[in-house]
Amino acid sequence: MDKFVAFMVMPFRRKPTGRNEEGVPAQVDFEALWERVHEPLLTELGFQAVRADSDLGALVISRMIQGLTLSDFVVADVSLPNSNVYYEVGVRHAAQRTGCALVAATWAQPVFDLAQIRRLEYPLPDGDCGEVAAAQARDALRGRLKEQLMGSSPVFEAVPGYPEEVDTEAMAPYHTAIATLSQFQTDVRAIQLSPAGQRAAKTRELIARYGDRPVIRESAVLKLLKLIEDHLTWEDVLAYIDGLPANLRGHPPIVEREQLALARTGKAAPAVAALEQLMHRAGESSERMGLLGGRYKDLMYEAMRSGLAYKGYLNKAIEAYERGMTLNLNDYYPSSNLPRLYRLRGRNGDEERAAEVTTVVTVACRAALARNPGDPWIPLTRLGVAFDRGDVELARELIFEIDPDIPDKPLDTTIRDLETSVQVQKEQEIRTQLRDVLASVRALKKS
Repeated sequence: MDKFVAFMVMPFRRKPTGRNEEGVPAQVDFEALWERVHEPLLTELGFQAVRADSDLGALVISRMIQGLTLSDFVVADVSLPNSNVYYEVGVRHAAQRTGCALVAATWAQPVFDLAQIRRLEYPLPDGDCGEVAAAQARDALRGRLKEQLMGSSPVFEAVPGYPEEVDTEAMAPYHTAIATLSQFQTDVRAIQLSPAGQRAAKTRELIARYGDRPVIRESAVLKLLKLIEDHLTWEDVLAYIDGLPANLRGHPPIVEREQLALARTGKAAPAVAALEQLMHRAGESSERMGLLGGRYKDLMYEAMRSGLAYKGYLNKAIEAYERGMTLNLNDYYPSSNLPRLYRLRGRNGDEERAAEVTTVVTVACRAALARNPGDPWIPLTRLGVAFDRGDVELARELIFEIDPDIPDKPLDTTIRDLETSVQVQKEQEIRTQLRDVLASVRALKKS
């Protein structure tokens, strides 16, 4: 009798983890992981273990789908975020009711949807997968892998009767949920199109209508949170997050917004601690490092207002923004803050660094504008670049690109940063002219 076929889904070659925490390797050699852990363990358990060849070229997709659909079992290593692996898991979940197991290193942090699906963990502190680490990983997986393979597909569980004959009556709640989401999206768009003075009241009405409804809370929480952040107070942001279920409150994008709100309500130090903990748990990203830099910048401004030493916070802000910039040069948020902070610090080479980074910000804004022409932060960021360069004429022109109905919160942040840009300008005449432009920016505020 032929052996059962176990089809392995995993990344190829050596991949960076993007993590720097203790116990997490900087890279993982997935060829060694296959050769020393997954392939020998599956063979030991009685399977014929196979893995797609990464170099098959254009024909790989049909063979891949055949393997995912027809193999007796599929084992997917989800230690790292990998779009190919996620796609292949989805194919298997739709193709067969059982026979798909997810495995991952203990330090893995799967994306939000996969985090809700059971997975079998194994230790992997050694990214080279040496023999000691390989033996520990095999031992952790050996006893429970076959049991894990008997788990039912979430597709078959969620859609009664799938795939032969879907129970349409049982799916009535789905259609109701879709109708609710559609109406919610219409209501959000109506708020965005309404006069600026009406948006706060309409946002409160929207919260009252949808805020605690699971279909919105689970599917569109970030959209609702963005509305609250734009049109209500930071206290309202915190109150809404505080009322969310624990699984949503721990979702990294929501944690990020919570820490921003904490900082804006005078709690920058706890926000720093929470962001550092988030990155320890979920890894660094350009956005998170930018948020961390912003919180150190808040602490810097707070110290300056109080006449206290601020250079330590300034250096920390620069370090975080620099790290965020290097993680993603296309993200203008971290780099846009650096030129004025370099000049404020005034070390040898900081003027040159400011000029270099200004070019990076300009290119990043151009790329962001191509991706999302409606991003309201791009005109504000370009205005900051003009101030940093001392380009008064461009700064005057860019004021007309700012949405006249833009909420006060981004304007408040921008005004504070522009004040710093004016402060660090060396030429008195340019400082005077930029102060006049800054007065025009302040005039955009509605309150």
